[in-house]
Amino acid sequence: MFNSPFLAETGAIAQFAGRFFREGFRPRYEVREFFYQCYVVGYQSLPMVGITGFIMGLVLTLQTRPTMAQFGAESWIPTMVGLTIIREMGPIITGLIFAGKIGSSIGAELGSMRVTEQIDAMEVSGTNPFKYLVVTRVLATTLMLPLLTILADAIGLFASYVGINAQGTTTLALFTNNILSGLTFADVLPAFFKTFFFGFAVGLIGCYKGYYASKGTAGVGAAANSAVVVSSLLIFILDLLAVQITSLLGFN
Repeated sequence: MFNSPFLAETGAIAQFAGRFFREGFRPRYEVREFFYQCYVVGYQSLPMVGITGFIMGLVLTLQTRPTMAQFGAESWIPTMVGLTIIREMGPIITGLIFAGKIGSSIGAELGSMRVTEQIDAMEVSGTNPFKYLVVTRVLATTLMLPLLTILADAIGLFASYVGINAQGTTTLALFTNNILSGLTFADVLPAFFKTFFFGFAVGLIGCYKGYYASKGTAGVGAAANSAVVVSSLLIFILDLLAVQITSLLGFN
């Protein structure tokens, strides 16, 4: 009746998340490793996120302009693009790029450490590998993805400004004013807060898949692949839940 492997995997991930919350806030804190992971997860992802955000904003503007021109509503392009990027496309696209780059990297890194018995060696030496390897990475992904999303949104909106001026002329002040006039806190805050959950999901799944990888080098590839697939699916599920919750709370 039920898919028992799926339920077993779900339960194992939930148990893994519970262990994270139990050990994540106990001393000793791996502050140095945490900041290093923020550098790896956040700073080194800037080029890909920036390029993706620019293409996203430019393509959305160029694809939308002919349709809006048919109805004489070209002046509404900044407002529509701003709402689309900030509410949905920015968080989702950035989250998926983040899952593909960081989720696979974490899964492969921890998976290789598992199959080469480095994690076992840390346990034998008295070090807590879960706190050092898992907690730092999950916290880093949770905090860095919202910042990357803000950057991607800003670059995407600037690309939209470039796209509008490619076939017309508008000032940056007017473009910015049109975007801000169509935005409210009910548009910005839910979109921002859900990226924390996206980042947590990417880090948690990547660490879980890598931490329990097996079957030698083939297991490392499987861990990296499944980390991307599962975390990407979770991002869509969390986004669906966020839309429903904000709708029930009257934000939409």
